[in-house]
Amino acid sequence: PFSSCGRRKMNLKSERRGIHVDQSELLCKKGCGYYGNPAWQGFCSKCWREEYHKARQKQIQEDWELAERLQREEEEAYASSQSTQGAQSLTFSKFEEKKTNEKTRKVTTVKKFFTASSRAGAKKAEIQEAKAPSPSIHRQASIETDRVSKEFIEFIRTYQKPGQDIYKQCKLFLDTMSHKRDLSIEEQSECAQDFYQNVADRLQTRWKVPPEKVEKAMDEVEKYIMTRQYKYVFCPETTDDEKKDLAVQKRIRALHWVTPQMLCVPVSEEIPEVSDMVVKAITDIIEMDSKRVPRDKLACITKCSKHIFNAIKITKNEPASADDFLPTLIYIVLKGNPPRLQSNIQYITRFCNPSRLMTGEDGYYFTNLCCAVAFIEKLDAQSLNLSQEDFDRFMTGQTSPKKQESDSFSPDVCLGVKQMCKSLDLLSQLNERQERIVSEAKKLEKDLIDWTDGITKEVEDIVEKYPLEIKPKSQALAAIDSENMENDKLPPPLQPQVYAG
Repeated sequence: PFSSCGRRKMNLKSERRGIHVDQSELLCKKGCGYYGNPAWQGFCSKCWREEYHKARQKQIQEDWELAERLQREEEEAYASSQSTQGAQSLTFSKFEEKKTNEKTRKVTTVKKFFTASSRAGAKKAEIQEAKAPSPSIHRQASIETDRVSKEFIEFIRTYQKPGQDIYKQCKLFLDTMSHKRDLSIEEQSECAQDFYQNVADRLQTRWKVPPEKVEKAMDEVEKYIMTRQYKYVFCPETTDDEKKDLAVQKRIRALHWVTPQMLCVPVSEEIPEVSDMVVKAITDIIEMDSKRVPRDKLACITKCSKHIFNAIKITKNEPASADDFLPTLIYIVLKGNPPRLQSNIQYITRFCNPSRLMTGEDGYYFTNLCCAVAFIEKLDAQSLNLSQEDFDRFMTGQTSPKKQESDSFSPDVCLGVKQMCKSLDLLSQLNERQERIVSEAKKLEKDLIDWTDGITKEVEDIVEKYPLEIKPKSQALAAIDSENMENDKLPPPLQPQVYAG
């Protein structure tokens, strides 16, 4: 109805009725020659779209400038607070002023939670609060978090409108998670995984972003949100991650005696280049704990695994296989004993981008690390081809596997190392002899005690079976002739006579 043809018909009808219509009032306000539309403020459709896009771009630019200005003010406030904290003392008036500001800020924050306000009013209050310097500035993000935030803002600028949408979604997610601290770590993990999926689908379906750019954007999103959430979701107190860490560390310390030969590790540390690769692999697996982003932790595992493959390749002069890689990874974990190993594994499992864990070399190496930790937790004598007696003695520290003989050393090994190994072998043999003597002495002592107890029991059984009865003492016997008092005329008894011959 607002086309040029429709305008002409309307003008003809008006002229027929005797009404004069000024053609200039019907033209577009921008002067393009087309007729305008009152619903579009007098602009034609083309000019209205141009004006709308200009106003939208202007609003977006103003929002970016406001965000940058607020960030600069936060940095300045943080720097001023640090300089203020370095002073030796504060006057009583300044202390009272800080106390009043803190109280006012807390009251305002509490009112926000219980007072319904419009979106514009809430945004204005947040801007005013950000402008005002707060004495609780120590709660702000660390320097690393600020650096990651700046890098994230610079990155999403390259995506233009999709980048603005990503930034809004991330801010909304962080605000939501700040009110979900009471949830279990599994529920927070589900929220993070759903957020990753929603952002990826939004970029692909709504903004038609290519898959390679979507993957890169998701890496930056993960880096931004997990750097800010790290201290809340890594090894939380509501889980038993710390207890598992201590159990794994204790287990690895008890297995310090395990040698590469027991695990069938195809790596020879006598080669200098291989020894360097082993050291680098141990360094990378230990460095994993210092990273905050799950992707960076996975990168440390990947670098460690590549050093392992290179060490195997140099030793065997051929590409390494999966059967060679896993035992070597187990040996590296035993030798390095990475800190908070279980906490790092759980953190990666819960909050890493699922597409990275399910595909690619990062997911493969991470799976092998989980298998290595599970093997260490269930390691027994059969796994190392040892007898149960030797395994128990090694675990309790009573003895250790014999060191290599001096004849097997390379010529480059110094004399002190050879002598040390001989001394260790001698000490090991003496220790075994002493343990054997002590064991035999305890056995002899036990045999003597058992023999004594057996004899005592046999005597008691015999006495019980044949009891000893002691009769009273009988009277003394009298002479036969003493009773024959009447026969006193009997001849005397014969006396022996001696005849001389």
